[in-house]
Amino acid sequence: MMPARSRTWRAVPALALAFAAITADRLQSQAPAAPPETAPPLQGTLERVNVHGKSLEGNLMGESAAPEVSIYLPRSYASEPNRRYPVVYLLHGYTGTDLSYFGPTGRQAHRVAERVFAGGAAREMILVMPNAMNGYGGSMYSNSVTAGDWEGYIAEDLVAHMDANYRTIPIRDARGLAGHSMGGYGTIRIAMKRPDVFAAVYALSSCCLNEGTVRARDEGPSPAELVTSIEQARGDRRAQGTLARAAAWAPNPDNPPLYLDLPTKNGEVVPEVAVKWAANSPVAMLDQYVSNLKKLKAIALDIGLDDGLITSNRVFVERLERFGVAHTFETYEGDHSSRVAERIEEKVLHFFSTHLSFAQSGR
Repeated sequence: MMPARSRTWRAVPALALAFAAITADRLQSQAPAAPPETAPPLQGTLERVNVHGKSLEGNLMGESAAPEVSIYLPRSYASEPNRRYPVVYLLHGYTGTDLSYFGPTGRQAHRVAERVFAGGAAREMILVMPNAMNGYGGSMYSNSVTAGDWEGYIAEDLVAHMDANYRTIPIRDARGLAGHSMGGYGTIRIAMKRPDVFAAVYALSSCCLNEGTVRARDEGPSPAELVTSIEQARGDRRAQGTLARAAAWAPNPDNPPLYLDLPTKNGEVVPEVAVKWAANSPVAMLDQYVSNLKKLKAIALDIGLDDGLITSNRVFVERLERFGVAHTFETYEGDHSSRVAERIEEKVLHFFSTHLSFAQSGR
């Protein structure tokens, strides 16, 4: 049975704000796209549905196990009922949602795709983006009893839903994974672990690639240390970035009400927690997953020259080179978020059109 379709959009704030001060990661505002009334009529179909995932059941934050998912079906999907399509799974950044790319004031990835497909720069594909927002500003696309197993949700539950309910090409070679900032981190993390599900990956301006140094705070407790409930955290952007990563990388079911361990206490580093942050850094993880990365058909990364995350991206790329993992890496004039839609239009969709399979495989 096909799921019920919801076309009711809700407002979402612009992506913004830095992670709190334990690292120098910066996630900046995203400029809204043109208002929908100035845009041409959409030729394909944009849906927003709730997709349940067993992987998210029972998360200690009490977040929904059926998050919203935006799905763009290209123009020919309705007119060619026997045709199947590759799927590109997209991961949004910290403090964002799927509406940051597919909502009325988001980056308008669906309209970007229509221009690219109509112009012949890429073949038609299905685009999918889940809403990974939570009370701490983002899931980090990690596996945590506190925030939920988002690795499993993306690679298993969401893929299974798409293959069961849409005319996908239900094979690994027809699936791509891409994301920006926190989504770039999630793309790399999941790619390391699930080359059986995805064939090609593209990470844009990835955050959190090298979290190996947690620093003490001369000014005392961090804002995150002062938070006493998840509800309080929802309104405290100074604390959320630290809490998001702690929920993802240092979950603790015996430490209510936040169910996590922080990497500092009274501003001093807690070594046994800090090492968990380091262990979840792709720079540190890479040597364990070299063989998996080499199974991918293609890996691409890019970042703006004025992005504060460029150093950690270059360190990660150096590790790829050290271990002989084939990839492409591009820099461009821009900051963390100034040209993301442009990169999707000029680079990302063409990349997947080149590297994914379009063979009309059945089930």
